[in-house]
Amino acid sequence: MLKGEIGKIIEGEVSDDKETLKLYSQDASIFELTPEVVVAPKNKEDIKKLVQFVASQGEASLTVRSGGSDMTGGPLSESIVVDMNKHLNQIFEIKGIEKRSEGGEPAYVIAEPGVWYRDLDTQTRRMDLYLPTYPASKDICTVGGMVANNSGGEKTPAYGKTEDFILEMKAVLSDGNEYEFRPLSKQDLEMKMKLNSFEGELYRRMFKLVSENNDLLKGAKPKVSKNSAGYYLWNVWDPADGEADGGTFDLTKLLVGSQGTLGIITEVKLRLVSVEKYSAMLIVFLKDLKKLGEVVVELSKAKPQSLESYDDNTIRLAIRFFPKILKLMGGGLKTLFSFLPDAFGFLFGLPKMVMMAEFSGNNLVEINKRLEEARVSMKNFKIKTRVAKNAQEAEKYWAIRRESFNLLRKKLGDKHTAPFIDDFIVNPEKLPEFLPKLNAILNQYKITYTIAGHPGSGNFHIIPLMNLNDEDQRVIIPRLSDQVYSLVLQYGGSITAEHNDGLIRTPYLEKMYGREVVGLFEETKRIFDPKNIFNPGKKVWGNLAYAMSHIKRD
Repeated sequence: MLKGEIGKIIEGEVSDDKETLKLYSQDASIFELTPEVVVAPKNKEDIKKLVQFVASQGEASLTVRSGGSDMTGGPLSESIVVDMNKHLNQIFEIKGIEKRSEGGEPAYVIAEPGVWYRDLDTQTRRMDLYLPTYPASKDICTVGGMVANNSGGEKTPAYGKTEDFILEMKAVLSDGNEYEFRPLSKQDLEMKMKLNSFEGELYRRMFKLVSENNDLLKGAKPKVSKNSAGYYLWNVWDPADGEADGGTFDLTKLLVGSQGTLGIITEVKLRLVSVEKYSAMLIVFLKDLKKLGEVVVELSKAKPQSLESYDDNTIRLAIRFFPKILKLMGGGLKTLFSFLPDAFGFLFGLPKMVMMAEFSGNNLVEINKRLEEARVSMKNFKIKTRVAKNAQEAEKYWAIRRESFNLLRKKLGDKHTAPFIDDFIVNPEKLPEFLPKLNAILNQYKITYTIAGHPGSGNFHIIPLMNLNDEDQRVIIPRLSDQVYSLVLQYGGSITAEHNDGLIRTPYLEKMYGREVVGLFEETKRIFDPKNIFNPGKKVWGNLAYAMSHIKRD
């Protein structure tokens, strides 16, 4: 029924065949939800008509999807899935740094949400520019997904997350109209609030919400370097203390990371940075994790652009499943050796963790100086280190780090990767005390898991390998999640630094923020989306029982 009705009002495709519905029923998470239809809008007008149709008929909802690499179930729905990748995939403009005057406009790109990051990266690098907030899934993710999830990755220590690169964006809201969002001065905000329209009402209500609850929201903001949990209400209004006419009001800070629950993003303007000419890598081999916090602090003093890691279980799993991984990659001996750096050395005792500190920039002398400072500092810990001889050798370490994340999540035997405690963060100085307690929790269960991530920020990705057909293993998921998140919050962290909430973590937001703050999240949703048509059940009003009942089976 939906297919016929929607097909009459839009130019794009509407599909409900079994093959298409199966394809769109899964992402990179543990969930499976079969949509009623999949719609590929041809243009912005199609999106407006879709929103107006769904708002008028009162039962269906719209869940946006682009690359499908989300690990939380964010783009899954039993109603209408909107594929932005098929048609809304244009790059409109790339502009380099304006050199005619000091402090000129920064380099930027304007693109639609369905653009593959890999395509964007290819084009921007032709101008020696790039967007540095790419995740490990950079080859299979889109710009829209990066904005919707507020992605970060290996360059985050130096550059921050996607939220730090948004200059402007456009989105279709629940009244079916497209609006432009950018930072507003107090004067511009007052003009918006005077509008006698849906837009004016939105600005009036949102300003009231964030200004009246400013102290509560500032206190709720996680005290860690990155966070993707909840709506970022604390970032919307900066009142510029002491200045009567000062302050900035910016709803892009709310739309970023909102997982398509407040509207449908149609266009985004993102700041770009210059590509670094040189890089060098120091590899650090830890025999145990007792000094991890101190090591991270010491390495960070040398200001590496990237500080990444993977553990001994990651290496063991790479060895154990290597024939399957080789087959998946279509590789041979060359792939084998790129995947197993220092393979012969590992045979005589695996390090508990391998850390990669990469130093990048345009001054090779300065880069080598910083790397040498980091290398010398590790002598105090009696830790084995190695300097990569060249970019090709460094790439071996990147391969095992990235592919442990991308390839091991594929089915291997009767096991699937099960990302459900995959993205917590605590401050690095707390890691020596935190990690042994985390391992004690994990070791209560008979599961194999890998630890990889970003130790420079205290952000780790725990990826268990589980048989999701086994009920005894499925019941572990909520029990283990509750234990791990309790520990994370005990140490002042966030339950998700990069991967967002989706189906898997939305039910835990009240545990993290408390009822009062979650109540403000719910009010925000009502202001933007009074009929709850945009990706319901994500960010607010999550249902753990519903999520658990939709774990995929083979």
